[in-house]
Amino acid sequence: MVGDGALLLGLVEEFVTGLQDSKAADTATGVKKGQFAVLELVEALGSSLTSSEPRTRGRGIQLLSQVLQQCCTSLSEKEVQVLTAFYENRLKDHYVITPHVLQGLKALTLCPVLPTGLAISILKSLFQDVHVQSLMQTDRSCVYNILINLMESREEELKGLGADFVFGFVQAIDGEKDPRNLLLAFQIAQNILYRNYELGSFTEELFEVTSCYFPIDFYPPPNDPHGISREELILSLRAVLSGTPRFAEFLLPLLIEKLDSDVQSSKLDSLQTLAACAAGYGHKELKEFLPSLWSSVRREVFQTASEKVESAGLSALRSLTACLSCSVLDSDSEDSLNTFLDLVLKDCQHHLCEPDLKLVWPSTKLLQTAASASYRASYKITAAVVPLLLEQYNNHTQNAQRRTLVEVLQGFIQPPRGSHTEEGDENPLTGYRQPLCALVFSALTESSPTLQTAAVRTLTALGTQPGLLSGEDIDLAADHLTRLVLREEEPQTCSAAMEAAGSLARLHPTAFASRMVPALKQEIVSEAMEECEGRPTAQSQQALRQRSLKTLSTVSTHPSLVQETVPILLQALSVSHKGSSSFELEEVVSACRSLQQIAELAKDSEESGRYFHQTVIPRLLGLAVQASLQGGGAPNPLTEERVLSAMVPIFSTACGYLHTQLAAHTASLVLSLFLDGDTSFLPENNIPQQFQLLKERSNGWPETQLVCLLMACVCSLPKSMEVPNTDRLLSELEELSCSCVHPFTHTSAAKCFAGLVNKHPAGEQLDSILKRSVKRIESGLSSDSPNRIQVFTLLLWVSKALLLRYHPLSTTLTDKLLSLLVDRELGSLAADGFALLMNDSTDVLNRACHADVRMMYRQRFFTETAPKLVLGFNCAPEERKSSYLKALSHILNSLPRQVQITELPSLLPLLLEALCCPDHGVQLSTLSCLHPLLLDTPQVMTSHLGTLLSRLLGLTASPAMKVRVISLQCLKALTRLPEHVVLPSRPRMLRALAVPLGDKKRLVRREAVLARGEWFLLGSP
Repeated sequence: MVGDGALLLGLVEEFVTGLQDSKAADTATGVKKGQFAVLELVEALGSSLTSSEPRTRGRGIQLLSQVLQQCCTSLSEKEVQVLTAFYENRLKDHYVITPHVLQGLKALTLCPVLPTGLAISILKSLFQDVHVQSLMQTDRSCVYNILINLMESREEELKGLGADFVFGFVQAIDGEKDPRNLLLAFQIAQNILYRNYELGSFTEELFEVTSCYFPIDFYPPPNDPHGISREELILSLRAVLSGTPRFAEFLLPLLIEKLDSDVQSSKLDSLQTLAACAAGYGHKELKEFLPSLWSSVRREVFQTASEKVESAGLSALRSLTACLSCSVLDSDSEDSLNTFLDLVLKDCQHHLCEPDLKLVWPSTKLLQTAASASYRASYKITAAVVPLLLEQYNNHTQNAQRRTLVEVLQGFIQPPRGSHTEEGDENPLTGYRQPLCALVFSALTESSPTLQTAAVRTLTALGTQPGLLSGEDIDLAADHLTRLVLREEEPQTCSAAMEAAGSLARLHPTAFASRMVPALKQEIVSEAMEECEGRPTAQSQQALRQRSLKTLSTVSTHPSLVQETVPILLQALSVSHKGSSSFELEEVVSACRSLQQIAELAKDSEESGRYFHQTVIPRLLGLAVQASLQGGGAPNPLTEERVLSAMVPIFSTACGYLHTQLAAHTASLVLSLFLDGDTSFLPENNIPQQFQLLKERSNGWPETQLVCLLMACVCSLPKSMEVPNTDRLLSELEELSCSCVHPFTHTSAAKCFAGLVNKHPAGEQLDSILKRSVKRIESGLSSDSPNRIQVFTLLLWVSKALLLRYHPLSTTLTDKLLSLLVDRELGSLAADGFALLMNDSTDVLNRACHADVRMMYRQRFFTETAPKLVLGFNCAPEERKSSYLKALSHILNSLPRQVQITELPSLLPLLLEALCCPDHGVQLSTLSCLHPLLLDTPQVMTSHLGTLLSRLLGLTASPAMKVRVISLQCLKALTRLPEHVVLPSRPRMLRALAVPLGDKKRLVRREAVLARGEWFLLGSP
């Protein structure tokens, strides 16, 4: 113990006299270990604490406070009591000691054993002996943290002080300017208000001491280390001002005054604060100020040029109306809501009678916003506005005016987002159902496309609300929409009619199944007829059929409709398969796309999923197989690559997302068809039994190309589902991809092989498969191999499959690709292959197909491959360098922007070299990579400016238009460099950029004007 005492005295001496701040940590460690107690430390500090030199006393208290900060949780109640009394006494000492005393008190307020009554004692000492605003920022922050700590742990004791606590707080923060401390002060004020501390007679004082910062005009300096944002201060102060209704009599006049300001930020803050206050205040607090508040809000919506201010004004109006709607009426009290809405209607209603004038829309917004606040408000405003609009529509005869009135009416019919209607409340529009329907149906028959479009959207609004359309109205609506889709030539009206049909069909499937779907079927499957009066020409008939196909998919928003519309699309494909001359290839593709869209819409429907697996997939497969086995004669559209490519997403969506239990069964049936020729599950089975879809034979590409549909089925299954007969399937796919001469077939086989390998579980089986494939690839890529292109395609897709899942073999295959960059036959293809590796594939090896895609695989691939590309470029013969440059630019273009910026300095010389490459593809890829980097980090280019300008100017005369356009965009971006760097080049650039001003292409001339304008303005004030 004697040794410990000597050690303690030594530590004290070294800290106080030797000014060694590190000894405080050593002392705290000794206290924690029990070598000496805190009170022993006080005794050891005796001479320092009683010194006549204030700075010596300060060092002593500083040591004690720093120890307490680390050991406060281990103090006993007696130690806390003694130390608190000591620190309270020290508050009366010299001002240089005060900061250290405050730190000690802050530590003591964190003690869990702080005795009852000491919190009050600490606060009284602070409020009496410390003038907070004369302290430094950190010391003021310490005072505020003491208050926060005590409010968290000793709330009931502090409330016992009554209004004295609020008075002390007001005195403490009066005059605070530092934003860091203001956040703490606002937090204390919020605690006072939201935890129901007694304000007493100091309500106005608390308001004044906080509202003096409203509106917040603080803007943090650049690179602010404290991270205090203006928005943070605004929200914190707003929480204070809206914290109690007792502030209303002071705050509302202040907000009205600030709304008269010309500063947009002040208006915005005031309106947002008004909305927050109205949500917490009662109608009694608002009543006196309603006319002035309404006048201010109306003015901002009517006159403002800022969308933010307008939106804030509408939000404030909604909050005010919602607050007034919550008032409970007494027999002798005035209805504040009714009085307020009378003001709104008086100032806005008459503008609805003037659809030509600009105030009709601000008035509409105000009325609609007020109506959306509550059922009571909606009922009153609807009763006043809807009859007026119906009358005005009949009084005005011009289509433009009528369109405006219909659009205004739509806003009152369509319930705004966030509006609430209590269950059992009658729709305020119910009483006007018949005249509204009559108006809409009348407008739908007008000749004006814009009026028809507005009426269609209003019809949708009516139909999506229960009870506003009767059964007869729904039938009539379906008829009108059908007519607009089939007979209206205006694209905007047709599009609106399709969208409306989709929305209403979800709610009223029976009407659309019985009225619209048969009419669409008639247009789709009817044969081309001789032209006659009123009958469209062959060209317009094709356009009409395309539109009908699209509409069919749009209205398939209900399971019952899916089973009505899908057979029509299948019938259309069947008709085209039988050789109907009226079906063009584009229409067959559209039918497939419509099926795919229906499958997308049916993702959440188990019934539709079952229908697709049991009916649609077998039927499509049957048609495709029959078409592929068909002999000579007229070409069959179902054997076209475009049609098969359009079928792929139908199969992918069905097997990937629709009823996954049935998906596995479907995949096994499809496998049996391709591996064994089993056609038993196909409808209308008149297919010969002996055929093999995965065996290459002379002129057998119509059959083998169906491997794309196999790919769509098996490669889109979730990873948890095992594909049967994987070894046999992969073997046949590998053989087909390496031996087939038909490009679409061998590419699809390679994709299917890669998709299966990507999801195959790791283990010996996968290793064996890959070993066999790599051996086949290596032998197939030899210079004397007749199928190098096919084997190369397999190499690309297998490399991508392994790269995505971080398989170790991916590095070996990537090195093989890199070695092919110098190959005369495959070098250019290999360079373009890096784009395939880095970009997402649409039909396989993507997350939608449940592929195994690891995070940040692109960055990893770049890190591993970029050094090898640079080394290969340096070693390659001159005529093969372009392949390395193309590969590098493809990789860079696919990286996230931040990675590009990081790597740019080291790769910039190579990119500049790529600009000299004669290959337009390399030039375009490199420029596409450089342009966004020039916009984000132009300073990196400073040391290479001369070279960059020369290369870019040369490319402005490139034969390729896209190269000319993007090179001019890059030249424009270079003006973002510091002026002293680019200004010397200004005369040269102005002369050079005058040449592309006469380019034969308009897009080039436009970019030249923009670029030359930026260079011309360099150096101007």
